[in-house]
Amino acid sequence: MQLQLIFQEEVSSELAEAQLPRSSKPKRQRAPRIPEHLPVVEEVLVPEVVKEAPSQWRKIGEEVSEQIDFEPAKFFRRRLVRPKYVHRSEVDAVPVVAALPPVLQERCIAAPGLIAQILVSKYTDHLPLYRQESIYESRHGVSLPRQSMARWVGLAADWLRPIYEEIRKGVFEKGYVQVDETPIRYLDPGRGKTGQGYLWTCLRPDGDVFYRWETSRAAECLERIIPVDFSGKLQCDGYEGYPCFAKKHTGKLVLVGCWAHVRRAFFEAQAEAPKLAGFILRQIQVLYAVEKELKQAKAGPKLKEARRAARSVPVLQRLHRVLLLLKNRRGILPQSGFGKAIRYALGQWENVLVYAGDGEVEIDNNPCERAIRPTAVGKKNWLFFGEAEAGERSAIVYTRSLRAAGGGGSTRTHTSVTC
Repeated sequence: MQLQLIFQEEVSSELAEAQLPRSSKPKRQRAPRIPEHLPVVEEVLVPEVVKEAPSQWRKIGEEVSEQIDFEPAKFFRRRLVRPKYVHRSEVDAVPVVAALPPVLQERCIAAPGLIAQILVSKYTDHLPLYRQESIYESRHGVSLPRQSMARWVGLAADWLRPIYEEIRKGVFEKGYVQVDETPIRYLDPGRGKTGQGYLWTCLRPDGDVFYRWETSRAAECLERIIPVDFSGKLQCDGYEGYPCFAKKHTGKLVLVGCWAHVRRAFFEAQAEAPKLAGFILRQIQVLYAVEKELKQAKAGPKLKEARRAARSVPVLQRLHRVLLLLKNRRGILPQSGFGKAIRYALGQWENVLVYAGDGEVEIDNNPCERAIRPTAVGKKNWLFFGEAEAGERSAIVYTRSLRAAGGGGSTRTHTSVTC
């Protein structure tokens, strides 16, 4: 009976919302067929009859057509010639020679442009070093052993480390960070097989993102990732390592839940309880509709708090009542997918409510998950890191500034520090 009353309440609220005028979506402007920023290489085509007797013809106009063309990348030898000079009046003085440009390593044959190409190919285009070795040999006739390229990647990571540390500091300076982790295998020489490591991702919404490589998923890893003096909000999923870490820092950390993870559990359990799961998913859809409107309006923290209090909090209260009723309802097995989804939502309830009263907080940590995508695509190609140290180098290179890419929600990957 209580569920029926709640369902009737939801239907009436949906009817009320349906009567409100809906704003039409603005039409998306099409990009020009040929981008204006491309350099122009002009080629003039003169008819053959005009070439034979140009003095007999007078130009009265022209027709112009454009295409997009491409010039393949090429290798070349950069030869640095440094003349030696001696002063005419001081013939016995030491000759003067221009200094060499800065290099990552003395006598390294790889110029900065080549190292940048290797890094972009590996970490943005997801080409393993052995594939790059094959491409350079077969298409350009240049032999670059993967062992040499691996050393150059290490040199670049060492050079980029100060930038990495600065980005890491910036991520934590505002007191609100989203955290997630993804498993990546790595070669473990002692065992003679691959081990399971994790690439931890920390993102400041509308800020930067940095990665940290650890060979485990233990809560102790967070002690090395999160600065000792950090205090504020940590948005994450329901992995038990986060509350274990928060207990050690009572009073300094507030765990913020993720509604995307709550929704995902019910979405995957739709087949078990279509009506009940569908009802819960519709409630969550209303929460996201409010967030979409706030994003389109470019709302600030105060407006977000007010709008969420007026429109999202009633939905959250209704949803909580339903979950409590379903928790002990006969016929819903605790170990079923739907039962687990209910327990997960109720177990995370205090954390997922935080966003409703804090305009600085997002409804989910999807921006952090989107930041993981480049690594997820990459590991499908290279399968595993060569060794544990290679994981640290990759974490440095993957770290990037999202502000240059247009905000924390961007999925563009070519703004890594390698570029």
